[in-house]
Amino acid sequence: MSKLPVIVAQGGISSAGRTSGFHGYRRLVIDALCQRDKQHTLKALAVLDSRENSDTEQAILDNSLVRRLDNSLFDSRAIYHHHALDMQQCSTLVLSDRRLPNPLPKGWAVIKREQGRVHLNVSAPHRLMLPSNRAIAVNAAGQLPTGFHPEKLYQSRHHPRSLAMTIYGASDAIHSSGLDWNGLKDQLSPDQIAVYAGSAMSQLDTNGNGGLLQARLLGKRVTSKQCPLGFAEMSADFINAYILGSLGETGTSMGACATLLYNLQKGVETIRMGKHRLVIVGNSEAPITPEIIDGYATMGALASDDALRKLDHLSAAEDPDWRRSCRPFGNNCGFVLAESSQYFVLMDDELALSCGAEILGAVGDVFIHADGYKKSISAPGAGNYLTVARAAALGRAIGGEETLRKGSFVQAHGTGTPQNRVTESHIINEVAKAFGIEQWPVSAVKSYVGHSIGAAAGDQIMSALGSWRYGWLPGISTIDGLAEDVHSEALNIVQRHYQLDRANAGLALVNAKGFGGNNATALMLSPQLTQKMLMARHGGQVMKRWEIAQERTIARQTEYEQRSLLGTTELIYQFGMGVLSDQDLAINDKQIKIEGYGKPINLEVENPFWSY
Repeated sequence: MSKLPVIVAQGGISSAGRTSGFHGYRRLVIDALCQRDKQHTLKALAVLDSRENSDTEQAILDNSLVRRLDNSLFDSRAIYHHHALDMQQCSTLVLSDRRLPNPLPKGWAVIKREQGRVHLNVSAPHRLMLPSNRAIAVNAAGQLPTGFHPEKLYQSRHHPRSLAMTIYGASDAIHSSGLDWNGLKDQLSPDQIAVYAGSAMSQLDTNGNGGLLQARLLGKRVTSKQCPLGFAEMSADFINAYILGSLGETGTSMGACATLLYNLQKGVETIRMGKHRLVIVGNSEAPITPEIIDGYATMGALASDDALRKLDHLSAAEDPDWRRSCRPFGNNCGFVLAESSQYFVLMDDELALSCGAEILGAVGDVFIHADGYKKSISAPGAGNYLTVARAAALGRAIGGEETLRKGSFVQAHGTGTPQNRVTESHIINEVAKAFGIEQWPVSAVKSYVGHSIGAAAGDQIMSALGSWRYGWLPGISTIDGLAEDVHSEALNIVQRHYQLDRANAGLALVNAKGFGGNNATALMLSPQLTQKMLMARHGGQVMKRWEIAQERTIARQTEYEQRSLLGTTELIYQFGMGVLSDQDLAINDKQIKIEGYGKPINLEVENPFWSY
């Protein structure tokens, strides 16, 4: 019997705000919340703003979710670039003596030197690159809340933005768990812990690979940090080195826009097998840079300003409705880039109960399939039919026919492109018909937060967990209706917040489709269904002890939430602290005992294969 991977904490930051406390989710459905919950989430958004201001409620709301770029990352009206200028023969240049190229380009000759200046004769055609700027064609983005700067909250030392977001997001998950992490380490050996986290596109701002590749062309020097901090798996490295101090398994799996689900699959698999007992899974992505916007815009994948104007019949002088830029399953014109950092703490069911962890839900499995032969590497294919159908089949096996048909919903990939609305709706619709599901509720969180590439499924999971807690499936409010080519005979693609039956909530399918044929679908189990399963497996006495132990967890969670709402930032960044030496390890042929862990690493292993 497999161990059940239970989700015991979530943390992070996206354009919807802080993930813990369900604030990110509550921003999506804030108009459906009671006044108390609404005010708490408004406060949670307000304290993220480092500017000294007193924004009104509307201003706080306007400074979150998909919106126009606010120029804190770069000035979208004046993107720096080089303008090519072809010089003809017999041109004359005057340069500073110190800026003279060495060696001189072919056809260049020094005429005279005077007062630190050099007069040059260019006798051959030559191309010069002159500094210039231009306005960007795409201004909609799922940017972090205005005024929030994670790199300013700790000694970031020129960390790429995605890694600063990792420190914030993973710290938020750890604190919001309400668990005694030193006590947890007393129950575990180092090899029972794992971290699977990264980014699909690596760190591409100026402090990472972006600056590394730009330096020579901009006449700058490469720094000593740009190359090492640019690696895609660096989020996991930061969590191990500066947050957890973990010696366990680490790394990231990459699968384009399905990357977080690839990492989740790894964590779920190792917990089910009993290899690991505590796993942190997540992704952090900061793709809002001029270069990445150029890349996706050139592909025709982004919702450009002109395309939005055309869609809404606006003149060239009118601003498009940037808030409604992403329109999954409606008449649309492209997706919206976003940044997000989402982290989830998973445990096996026995550990979760013994330490009194909160049960947010569980993961049945994550199914991953390629597309097979393809005409185009970016075109969708057959693989996603397999992942969605297998997830539905496992949901039926776990929860039963009635739970799948009446107590489940789909968090669609829902990018907002014309191609996705046809292909993904057909996939979900065909699976619904095959399993006898009528009016299957379908939501698409990218309509609110945009597309955060590798972290996108984390935004979807955040929304799914919130839907079970508060009973509202966020409606796709950016569309006026479904496009004519959308397949929806067996679907209820919700356009207004849809109220779930929380008493019978059971399953959610989180779907992701990535370039190259990277398809993944996670089967999520509601906390209600998870607790029923735990009761059947462990019995009433164990569950009663869990409820008692959970009281301490809830108390610590409440304290963290109260401090957070007061604007207290509690990032974990233990640079240079707790570094182990050989004096902290005791090694013999039977075990390795490591300071700080309650259990040693066992070296008395059996041959996992056959004798010879």
